[in-house]
Amino acid sequence: MKKETYIYGIRPTIEAIKAGKELEKIFLQNGLRGDGFHELFNLIKELEIPYQFVPIEKLNRLSRQNHQGVISYVSEITYQNVEDLVPFVFEQGRMPLFLILDRVTDVRNVGSIARTAECAGVDGLIIPARGSAQINSDAIKTSAGALYKLPVVRAQNVKETIQFLKNSGLTIVAATEKADKDYTSIDLNRPMALIMGSEGEGISEEYLKLTDEVMRIPLFGDIESLNVSVATGVILFEALRQRNLK
Repeated sequence: MKKETYIYGIRPTIEAIKAGKELEKIFLQNGLRGDGFHELFNLIKELEIPYQFVPIEKLNRLSRQNHQGVISYVSEITYQNVEDLVPFVFEQGRMPLFLILDRVTDVRNVGSIARTAECAGVDGLIIPARGSAQINSDAIKTSAGALYKLPVVRAQNVKETIQFLKNSGLTIVAATEKADKDYTSIDLNRPMALIMGSEGEGISEEYLKLTDEVMRIPLFGDIESLNVSVATGVILFEALRQRNLK
């Protein structure tokens, strides 16, 4: 672990939050009590910072520092607000293209996807605050630095975020093997957000219900699925092709 990416202790974490430090996640010891903890936990809830209660053994494995039951992972990037990003893209005269990842937990997949998305001109990458890979140094390295350039939104409620995108005039498109239409037959030349799910679990049913179009990538071999980063690249560059047709 790189020491500079972690903050140890209750008071240092409180002060970091008050100073505007972006925290990726906070690990809290099971059963933690006291005034300092309550002050910290109120800040966590108010600012919707991802957190997890864990046994003290895990904290001790993470660090030998005097952590006081709290270890906070400092974010490598600054997250954006989708409510600001969408109007900004429209104001720039661009046709919005957003990418939503559902339950993609492998940091290298996220990094690879971010690299492809940045190259394809995606306006923002949306990841869930919970149940998704952390944006750590491995993800950034795999992205070849794209995660420093590509706006990333950490959505506390993906369902509400999708609804906001729909209300803003974006078409919600999902890639799923359950679809009947191939991705080349779908109109991707419009303001849109693409949802990609994990290879194992796919896209959540609650998100699929909010989509306007579903599509699949036809496969001709014995393997039943593509790596999610490869599948994302296939669809994003089809969208790019359609948008650049004369």
